[in-house]
Amino acid sequence: MSSTEAPSAPTRSRRGRLGKFRARVRSWPGGRIVWRIGVTVVGLVVVAVGVVLLPLPGPGWLIIFAGLGVLGSEYQWAKRLLGWVRRVVRGWTRRLAAKPLWVRLLAGLLTLVLVAGVALAAWFLPRWL
Repeated sequence: MSSTEAPSAPTRSRRGRLGKFRARVRSWPGGRIVWRIGVTVVGLVVVAVGVVLLPLPGPGWLIIFAGLGVLGSEYQWAKRLLGWVRRVVRGWTRRLAAKPLWVRLLAGLLTLVLVAGVALAAWFLPRWL
C-alpha cells in the first residue's frame, strides 16, 4: 500500500481497538509506565528472536525490523533508526535495480553465498569448538 492510499477497514478497526486499549491502560494509575514496559519487553523479545534467527535461512532481518517497529511506537530513537534503515534499504534497492541483469544476479548470488556461509558456520562451528 502506498502512503497515499487509505488503510483498509480491518486495518483501521484494529488500529482503533489498539488505540482505545492503549488509552484505557494509560488512564490507569501507573498505566503509562506499565504500557511502556510492556511495549519494551515485547519489542526487545521480537528483536532478540530476529537476532537468533539471523544465521538461519529465513526472516531474521524482517523480524528485527518488526521489533524496531514495536519499539518505535513508544521510543523516538527506535522510530528514527527504523526510518534510517528503510531509507538505506530503499536506496540500495534502487541503485541495484538500475544495474544490468548480470550485476543483480551476481549480488543475489553473493547474498546467497553469505547466508549459506553463515548458516554453515552456525551449524559446524559449535561442533568444532
